[in-house]
Amino acid sequence: MTAPALEKPAGTAPTAPSPAAGAPPAAPETAPAGSDGSGRTAGRVRFLQAAWAASLLAVLALGFVGYLFTLSHVQQKHFQSTAHKSFRDQLAKATAPTGKAADGSPVALLDIPAIGLHQVIVVEGTTGRDLMRGPGHRRDTALPGQTGVAVVFGRGATFGSPFGELSKLRVGDRIEATTGQGRFTYTVNVYGDEDHPIADPVRNRLVLVTGDSDWIPESTVMIGARLDGDPVANPGGRPATVPYDKALAADKRALAALQLWTLGLLGAVVAVVVLARYWHRSAAYLSLAPVVGALLWAVYENAAALLPNLY
Repeated sequence: MTAPALEKPAGTAPTAPSPAAGAPPAAPETAPAGSDGSGRTAGRVRFLQAAWAASLLAVLALGFVGYLFTLSHVQQKHFQSTAHKSFRDQLAKATAPTGKAADGSPVALLDIPAIGLHQVIVVEGTTGRDLMRGPGHRRDTALPGQTGVAVVFGRGATFGSPFGELSKLRVGDRIEATTGQGRFTYTVNVYGDEDHPIADPVRNRLVLVTGDSDWIPESTVMIGARLDGDPVANPGGRPATVPYDKALAADKRALAALQLWTLGLLGAVVAVVVLARYWHRSAAYLSLAPVVGALLWAVYENAAALLPNLY
C-alpha cells in the first residue's frame, strides 16, 4: 500500500529543478563589455559630458549676446545718470575740466536733436572701456568749442548706442555741446569715412565718429560740423598722440583682467558644486548665486572691452 501524496501549500512558489549531477555550475552574469556599471556605455557617458560642455558654452555665449544688447544699455544708462548730476554740479561751480582730464571723467554735454540725442555725457578717452560710459573725447584733440578740431567717438550698437543713428544726420543739422567754457553750436557740413577722411579747411570743427555697422563694424562713419561763432581758448597740456585712441581699436589691456575674472568665476562654480554636495543644495545655490552673477558680469564686461571700441 502506497503513502498518499502530500499536498503543496497554496501560494508556494515552484522550486527550480536542481542541476543534473555532474553538470558545470552556471557562470555569473556580468555587465556588457564597455559598461560603466550604471547601464550606460563609456561612449554614451563621454557623449553626455560633451553635450553638457557644449550646452554650457552655448548658454555663456547667448548670455554674452544678451549682455551686449540689453544689460550693457542699462549699465551705460546708470553711469550717464550719475555722471550727469556730477557734471552739472561742476558746471555750476565752474570746476568742469577744460584741459587735460582723467580717463573716463565727464568733459562735455552733447545734444543732437536730429537723431534724438539729448544731454548725453561725453567722457575723456576713447578706449573700449571709456566708451562703455558714453561718447568719448579723443584726448589729443581740442574740446568742443575750443580753437582747433574736436573729435568725439561713440558706439553704434552696444552700451546705449549713442551714435547708432549718426549716419542719418544731414547737412545743416545742428549739434550743441556744453563744456566748462560755455555752450557751443556746430552745423553739419561734410561726411567721411575711414577711406575718405574729412577734408575741411575750416580750423574750428567737430568730428563725430562711429562704426559702419550694427554688428561687428569694419569701417567708420564720420560727420564733420563747423563751429558757429568764435571759439574759446585751448589751454593745451594735452598729449601729442595717444596710440590707443584709434577707431575700431580693441582695449588689449582688458585681456589680463579677463583671464583673472574667468579664473575667479571657475573657482566660484567649483565652490558651488562642493557646497551643494556637503551642504543643503538650495542654500548653497542661494548663497553663492550673487557671487557667480557678479563674476560673470565682470567677465562679460572685460570681454566686451576686447571688441572694436565703436561697436
